[in-house]
Amino acid sequence: MKFENILSDLKEKKYSPVYFLMGEESYFIDKISDYIIHNILDESEKDFNQSVIYGKESSVESVLSKAKQFPLMGEKVVVVVKEAQDLKKIEELQSYVENPLQSTILVICYKNKILDKRKSFAKTVAKKAVLFESKKLYDNQIPEWISNHVKSKNYQIQHKAAYLLGEYLGNDLNKITNELNKLMIIVPENSEISAEIIERNIGISKDFNNFELTNALGQKDILKSNRIATYFANNPKSNPLVVTLGVLFSFFQKVLIYHVLTDKSQRNVATELKINPYFVKDYQLAAKHYGKRKCMNIISQIREYDMKCKGVGNASNTDGELLKELLFKILH
Repeated sequence: MKFENILSDLKEKKYSPVYFLMGEESYFIDKISDYIIHNILDESEKDFNQSVIYGKESSVESVLSKAKQFPLMGEKVVVVVKEAQDLKKIEELQSYVENPLQSTILVICYKNKILDKRKSFAKTVAKKAVLFESKKLYDNQIPEWISNHVKSKNYQIQHKAAYLLGEYLGNDLNKITNELNKLMIIVPENSEISAEIIERNIGISKDFNNFELTNALGQKDILKSNRIATYFANNPKSNPLVVTLGVLFSFFQKVLIYHVLTDKSQRNVATELKINPYFVKDYQLAAKHYGKRKCMNIISQIREYDMKCKGVGNASNTDGELLKELLFKILH
C-alpha cells in the first residue's frame, strides 16, 4: 500500500491487525508508526494496552506474548516493534501473521532492509498484512516533496528555495523536515519561505550554489559561471566537486534528452525530464546554447573530470582548478 493510503485508513479508524513497514527511507516508516503510537489509543489505555519494543533488546517470543494479549479496559492492544531488522528469527512470526489476533495492532518497523520476496515469510506478509515498502526519493523528486510538505503545514515555498534545500540536504527526509520545522518557527503561518530566508537561517548561499551554476551555464553567462566557480574553489568543504559534477551531469543529460523529444510542449517536457513545469524554460534556453553534439561532448568531459577529481590522471590540480577548467571547456 502507499503511504498516503495507509495514513488515510488510520485516520478513518480502518485498522489492520498487522503492519509490516520496511525499506530504506525511515521517514515514512516513522510517520506511520508514530501516528499509531500517538492516536490509536486514549492516554488512559496506553499504560495497559500499548507496548513499544526494540528488536535488538527483544525476541520473537516476547513479541508474540504481547501481541496475543487481550485488551484490558479497551478494544485494542497496540504493539510496535522498532528496529525490527535486529530481531532474530523474525520469520518465526509467520504463523501469527497468518492468523493474527483481531483485537491487536502489531506494527513491525523493518528499517534499511527489505524482506526476501522469494521466501515464504515475505509472501505471507504480502498476503495477510499491510505491507509497505518505504523507498528513498530520487533527487529530482525532493523539491516537489518539499513544496507539498510545506503546503500541508499552511506555508508556501519558492521554487528556487525548494531546490536549494534539496540540493544542500540531499534526499534525507528527516534532515529536511528538521530544517523546515526550524524555518516554520521563524516564518509566520500562511507566508512564503524564500531563498533569502534559507540563506539567513540555514547558511546556504542563494547566489553561489549548484542551482545557480546550472542556471548560469544554461544562459551561457560566462561571468556568473566563473564567479560561482571561484566561490566554490574558496569554499571546497561546502561545495564538493563530486556533488557539483553530479548536478552538471544531470543537467546536461536533461538538455540532451530535450533535444531528442519530438513533443516539446511544456507538459511533455516536464514529464520526460521529471522536472517541475516551472523549470522547462531553463532547459529550452540551454538547448539553444548547447546543441546535441555539444551536450554529448560535455557529458563525456564531466565523466573525465569526475575521474580526475578522484585522482585518476591528475597529479596536482585542486578541485577548484579542475572545475574552472571544465567550465571553460563547457562554455567555449
